[in-house]
Amino acid sequence: MPLSTDEIERYARHIVLREVGGPGQQKLAKARVLLVGAGGLGSPLALYLAAAGVGTIGIVDDDVVSLSNLQRQVLHGTPDVGRPKTDSAVDALARVNPHVTVAAHPFRLDAANAMELIASYDLVADGSDSFATRYLVADACALAGRPLVTASLGTFDGALTTIRAHETGPDGAPNPTWRCLFPEPPPPGTVAPCAEAGVLGALAGMMGSMMAIEVIREIVGFGQGLVGRLLVVDARAMRFETISYGWDPDNPVTGTAPTIRDLSIHARR
Repeated sequence: MPLSTDEIERYARHIVLREVGGPGQQKLAKARVLLVGAGGLGSPLALYLAAAGVGTIGIVDDDVVSLSNLQRQVLHGTPDVGRPKTDSAVDALARVNPHVTVAAHPFRLDAANAMELIASYDLVADGSDSFATRYLVADACALAGRPLVTASLGTFDGALTTIRAHETGPDGAPNPTWRCLFPEPPPPGTVAPCAEAGVLGALAGMMGSMMAIEVIREIVGFGQGLVGRLLVVDARAMRFETISYGWDPDNPVTGTAPTIRDLSIHARR
């Protein structure tokens, strides 16, 4: 469908960009993006995707808003404390852009529901704070043939990459998977959770905003994406580094002898 007069005015600053234009804005309007998590990363990500006019934004999160979330989870406000995060997100995004459809999935993503949910979207953006969820999402996206934009937060650092494990690169070699970069999650207890280690609130905003840029670039198709590149941010020194990584033929999902053919490995954990 063509953009309405109101939408043309709303997205005018996108439409005048040569890299986006009317066709790019139409791609955004038709896109279906699933956000895993409505927390520190998912909050700015959701706000900017809604503002950009992404047609359907799905949000999967089984948590409720707590007072300690509000230091960094800007999708929610003080009156939302105690509410499901998906409910708060739906209300917040409706205020940002009534032209966007927001689908709430107020449950925990697991091995039983991940494939069906992920397959119903064009692209997945993972801002979860759990290693188990991160590996589940990455494996599911590889098996379902869906691109994945994934980011993580530390106390003063963050990382971001894009994975299109179901495709090949310009050289004909398979694109890497998440497990090519990090074959296995760290042992339990070796990485302190946010509640113990803390996190710089504004860093979540910066990383979530960069996730939004990467999602928009993947949908519209401009610039050099982060497939095979890990962007690492050090907020202490305000230093940015990009680390290249490639396909590992020994990876268990898309390697030469794959051992992960479904999500049953995650059901056993």
